[in-house]
Amino acid sequence: MADDAARADASAAIEAASSELRQVSLSIHANPELGFEERHAHEVLTDLLDAHGFAVERSAYGVETAFKAVAGNGGPVMAVLCEYDALPGIGHACGHNLIAISGIATGLGLQAVLGEGNGTVVVLGTPAEEGGGGKIALADAGAFEGVDAALMLHPAPLARAGGGEASGLAGPVDGLVRPLMTATQGLAVDFYGRPAHAAASPWDGLNALDALVAGYSAVAMLRQHIRPDQRIHGIITEGGTATNVVPEHTQARFGIRGRDRAAVDELRVRVLACFEGAAQSTGCRLEYRWGASGYDDLRTNGRMADAFVANAATLGSTFATAPTNAYASTDMGNVSYLVPSIHPMFGIPAQFANHHPGFTEAAASEEAHERTLTAAKALCHTALDLYGDADLLAAAKQEFGETV
Repeated sequence: MADDAARADASAAIEAASSELRQVSLSIHANPELGFEERHAHEVLTDLLDAHGFAVERSAYGVETAFKAVAGNGGPVMAVLCEYDALPGIGHACGHNLIAISGIATGLGLQAVLGEGNGTVVVLGTPAEEGGGGKIALADAGAFEGVDAALMLHPAPLARAGGGEASGLAGPVDGLVRPLMTATQGLAVDFYGRPAHAAASPWDGLNALDALVAGYSAVAMLRQHIRPDQRIHGIITEGGTATNVVPEHTQARFGIRGRDRAAVDELRVRVLACFEGAAQSTGCRLEYRWGASGYDDLRTNGRMADAFVANAATLGSTFATAPTNAYASTDMGNVSYLVPSIHPMFGIPAQFANHHPGFTEAAASEEAHERTLTAAKALCHTALDLYGDADLLAAAKQEFGETV
């Protein structure tokens, strides 16, 4: 395990950078960018890492808004991940501005104490978590080759004041160390009919909106008969052009979630049947496209999670240890199938859940910043344990081999 002096020095380095990290967080929060368009976030994050002496590769692995920043040398190699994309219309309602600085803070803490030949930290900037699968693109390009473990943090509305109620847990907590994040797959559907004057000659048309509504309604009925850990949700993105014209083309996008990839694959068949039936009943033509990169469920490494919980406790934070449903998905799940990984969710004072405008506001608060730094210290100390305790790292790798 890491000694107390190393922990103290790492924490001091994080605290020393607090003002810089706060400025970067607020700058990203004030300039929300969608997946693969995070040019401002990419600039301010890489500039900060460069100023602190990291070897920075901008637009890493062929992805314009990805980055790789390295400090230290030798093994083991720990990857610390940052996210910084926003949501359409509601900005940083998932707190990715905080995720971004949590990764930088962890990297700075490790840089301060690693020394010569004791290990390497790779801070990875991973774009487009909100549906774009940036980590999958980086993984395909080899970003996790030679990495011994991967670590990141995520904010959630789980703070000590009322955190137990928000999480459904018995007592108040500061976060979840084993969130049960589901696998997910995207689906785009298009219906093609035949236009006609909706009043003068509707019999000459084939109504693509009727087809889409029929398919959507079938999915709504299917929701009554799926497992509690499965989800189907979607939006209509095109519904026609004029009320007096029978719609010729309609379009929708759906997300399908399940506890693991097998559950998603089983549900995919049932969802597609809803739209195929709608096409047959209306005479319209269906075209569909599955998302190129589905998200896998998150496999939290137990040995790493236990180390994180212990480190958080020394900093005065209590993290729930039992697996807890989050019913969300992340491309960190795909990473967890490649290397031992953890993705703790730490609490910030928010009255609303992620993906709500109220969470956007909370993600800019001073208390959220302080909680981010505390969680980053715990993550940093956990990485130090993995660097300094060969048995712990070996046990984490053994567990990974047994569960994936």
